[in-house]
Amino acid sequence: MLGVTVLAALLACASSCGVPSFLPSLSARVVGGENASPTAGPGSDTRTYRVALGKNDLTVEDEQGSLYVDVDTIYVHEKWNSLLLHNDIALIKLAEPVELSDTIQVACLPEEESLLPQDYPCYVTGWGRLWTDGPIADELQQGLQPVVDHDTCSRWDWWSFKVKKTMVCAGGDGVISACNGDSGGPLNCQAESGSWEVHGIVSFGSSLGCNTLKKPTVFTRVSAYIGWINEKMQL
Repeated sequence: MLGVTVLAALLACASSCGVPSFLPSLSARVVGGENASPTAGPGSDTRTYRVALGKNDLTVEDEQGSLYVDVDTIYVHEKWNSLLLHNDIALIKLAEPVELSDTIQVACLPEEESLLPQDYPCYVTGWGRLWTDGPIADELQQGLQPVVDHDTCSRWDWWSFKVKKTMVCAGGDGVISACNGDSGGPLNCQAESGSWEVHGIVSFGSSLGCNTLKKPTVFTRVSAYIGWINEKMQL
């Protein structure tokens, strides 16, 4: 699936980033996960789309603290490959500025080309399936997914050659995983400074099942696209 994020478009309006009003539960585990705290994961033909911000429960149309914003432009990466899932990233430019609040926050961008070490704790959030072939979540789910480094994730019995260095893997324990419907969601990781950075965008998982052992969720690695993001933000 093509990963779409509103992160960069919102960053242009933000005086600070990566400081959610509600922190994720450190005991959290999107398959095998739990309901997320509001803003636990700060930053998910244009006439076809609108962007929902501050949403937690999809069954509540006028949820307190949420709002809908029209889309001005969608920038899909010029080298996006739908077959190989290379350059699986797009940016949405909102049609109007958005005021940040307790329920609407943004995550920071990581340093360009920065890599997280093995087992670094990160959180995936989304409204995808609660288990393989299961129902779509009504409430935003969060799951703790430690980073799997490239050397491990590219082993023959893991993801082998399918994983490129512009991707980052997380999870793979057979219990906690992103699932169908989570594509485009963020992988948020807390930096040493205490702020939260979005290091990944959910790209793909295993056809064998959402929480297959040694088949971690594969994310577009945001730090590999900082130059591209900055270029689009100037348009």
